Amino acid sequence: MQTWNDIIRLANHGSPAPDKRVEKTDAEWKKELTSEQYHVTREHGTERAFTGEYCEAHQEGLYACVCCGTPLYDSRTKFESGTGWPSFTQPVTENALRYKKDVSFGMTRIEVLCNACDAHQGHAFPDGPPPSGVRLCINSASVKLVSEKQEA
Repeated sequence: MQTWNDIIRLANHGSPAPDKRVEKTDAEWKKELTSEQYHVTREHGTERAFTGEYCEAHQEGLYACVCCGTPLYDSRTKFESGTGWPSFTQPVTENALRYKKDVSFGMTRIEVLCNACDAHQGHAFPDGPPPSGVRLCINSASVKLVSEKQEA
């Protein structure tokens, strides 16, 4: 289980290598993604609070990166944070996500990225529920819900 201290360490020293890398040109991403998905994942945007498809979703399954299909989050780690974005306590594997120090907007935060294709997911915060205390605050536009039996 990743704790806040683990996320800080990974943001400062690098995450484990992903199982695969997916690299495409901007033109390829623009062709495959909706304008909102492109803005969130490739331009590091944020959807408006309480507007995302998965904000209040409770279906079981895996949430995969909308860009490359890599499984990132399990619905069993999803919780109601009241923030307006889907929130998870853990990634599905230690190397599914990459964490990066983000100093935009005059504050220091930890950005969450898909480790396979560098798609912006959202940000990590130390105010999640026990036992990890982690809240991965994720944009709905950056993920797609897939069945646990289906490959992402």
